[in-house]
Formats: sequence, C-alpha cells, structure tokens
Amino acid sequence: MRLSGELRQRTKSFAPSVIRRSISLPRKRLEVAILAKQMIRSGTSVAAHARETSRAHSDSEFCSKIDILLQEAYETQFWLKLLEEDCGISDPTLKQAHQETEELLAIFTTIVSRTRNKP
Repeated sequence: MRLSGELRQRTKSFAPSVIRRSISLPRKRLEVAILAKQMIRSGTSVAAHARETSRAHSDSEFCSKIDILLQEAYETQFWLKLLEEDCGISDPTLKQAHQETEELLAIFTTIVSRTRNKP
C-alpha cells in the first residue's frame, strides 16, 4: 500500500508549518522554548515517517510505520495542548496546528484500520 501524493505532500507541509509556528512563540519563556523544541521534533517526524511508509514491503510493515507516525502526531498534539493550556499561549496558528494534527490522526488511523481489516 502506498500513500497518495496529496497525503505525502500534506504531511511534508505539516513539518515546516510546525517549525514556523514554533518560531512565532514567545521563546524567552523557558517552558515555552522547551515545549516548542519538543513540538518541532515530533511534528517534523510525522513527515519523515510518512515518507518512510513508501519503503514498506508488506501491509504489516506499512501499518507498523504508520503506527510510529501516529505516535509522533499524538505527541505533537500533546505539546500543542501544553502550550495552550499550561503555558497560556492563545494563538490562532496553534489552533490551526491542532486542527491539522487532529485531521492527520483521523486519516492515518483510518488507513491503518482499513489496511489491517482487508480481506
């Protein structure tokens, strides 16, 4: 199984968008700087793992690679929530990133579910 070009591009675009959002944060606050760095690591990993799925040799390996991608996406979502809820960052771009993360999680969860449940 292969990811569509559109989905590969969407995950590739997700990585720099996470970086740009991180740059716009008030990084003089230590806790914000730490969380932003973590968000960059996990957010860029989403794109890297999406790319890696093209190297899968079986449906099982494909699903395994997407499972790792999902872990990174959930982690990105976690850092976004901490920035918003615990650090009090109220930024529309973080809300957009949260929405995009939610959508990617839903898409990749569906892909794994359908692939695993193929007859």
